[in-house]
Amino acid sequence: MTERSRRMLFTHFTSFAPAGPAGAQWDHPRARDFDYLNLDHWIKLARALEEARFDAFFWADHSGVHDVYENSYETAVREATQFPLGDPLSLTAALASSTTDLGFAFSSNVIQDHPYSFARRLSTLDHLTRGRIGWNIVTSFQPSAWRNFGHEEVADHGARYEQAEEYVTVLYKLLQGSWEDGAVVRDLERRVYAEPSRVHPIAHEGKYYRVPGIHTNEPSAQRVPVLFQAGTSEDGRSFAARNAEGMFLHPHSVEAAAKVVQDMRRRLRAAGRDEDDLAFLVFKIFIVGSTEEEARRKSAEADEYLSSDASLAFFSSTIGTDLSEIDLDSPIGELETNAVQGHIRALIDAAPDKGWTFRELVTTLTGTRTVGTPEQIADEIERWQEAGIHGFNVNSITGPDDTYDFLDHVVPVLQRRGLMQTEYAPGTFREKLATATGSPAGPRLNERHPGYTHLHSVDRG
Repeated sequence: MTERSRRMLFTHFTSFAPAGPAGAQWDHPRARDFDYLNLDHWIKLARALEEARFDAFFWADHSGVHDVYENSYETAVREATQFPLGDPLSLTAALASSTTDLGFAFSSNVIQDHPYSFARRLSTLDHLTRGRIGWNIVTSFQPSAWRNFGHEEVADHGARYEQAEEYVTVLYKLLQGSWEDGAVVRDLERRVYAEPSRVHPIAHEGKYYRVPGIHTNEPSAQRVPVLFQAGTSEDGRSFAARNAEGMFLHPHSVEAAAKVVQDMRRRLRAAGRDEDDLAFLVFKIFIVGSTEEEARRKSAEADEYLSSDASLAFFSSTIGTDLSEIDLDSPIGELETNAVQGHIRALIDAAPDKGWTFRELVTTLTGTRTVGTPEQIADEIERWQEAGIHGFNVNSITGPDDTYDFLDHVVPVLQRRGLMQTEYAPGTFREKLATATGSPAGPRLNERHPGYTHLHSVDRG
């Protein structure tokens, strides 16, 4: 294990939507996300993030509508509960031209795009951004998404991760193995752009996918984007230990986070990887005030605009249970779900003996908050770092104004303490992130990652 850098990672969490997912506070006086279809809205935010030296813009995304609550999509549509929702990959391409160093990561689930076409999109974006792309690997839990992509029902939780494993394997073969380094020669005398002998079909035959041919794009700076994963179920943790380079966590205490980190480090070693091969980022809401009293007032005001219906619609979909049919004050118990199991596990792990209710599940999972002055927030961030956390996926309640408060008031304190970078490191997104983990990294997957084994090593047919 290499020595940790003091500097931490900071990504900005949002959706290409008129409001955040849980509370849908598009009607808050400070809300601005309703302007989400205006490109200038996003350019302004991206440039501000880059000026503050944030590591990345992270886009939450899904491919359906939250329609489990009351067995209807009406609440999600009425309350703007992560709906409507634009394509973050398209927006990333537009924002790349307005920034030079800011990374862009987005969620994309394995059912919404065939790995062959998705590999093409990834390579294209990585080329256009000069190696600034990351992908959060998602197994979709939304029944509406599965139906709209031609499936009768959501696949079993374990089967979804089995499919995800094959999905990433196909991507590794396409992005790593199809084109050799040096295949592109641009030889004018011989009139050869690329050497056919150095471009190979991947000949993949699997349970879920059959991909015989070659990748459509020449290798990009990273070949494979930086790989993130957010599932903390048993299957999710095992998958992350094998494949992820960054892991988004949703713990409800520093102590719970430390337990996850410890468990994941054990899994990384078992998978033949180093402990520093995986960065841990906590999903967090920060509410900033010039005084603690002002910060608490802003937090309380934000709660006044939380929509209980929007929260119930969101979390019904998230946990795969229609909360309209459940007494919210009843205990969660051993809830069996085929949806996002990690959310429930994180809550129980935070206080195993508490006897959590469904009402507490809904209110807690809107996002853990740190409320206070810039100095108090910086103190809290240091506490999380001591637990092995590498950084934060910073969310806001009311939209960009909350983010700008963090950029204007908290970032300078963090930078003075050495907790946040003041300049970007050179290189790709992967190389930049490595400056926080303490693990040296080149632009591409390291030799300990399973994707590395596919570099020029596919069956040549």
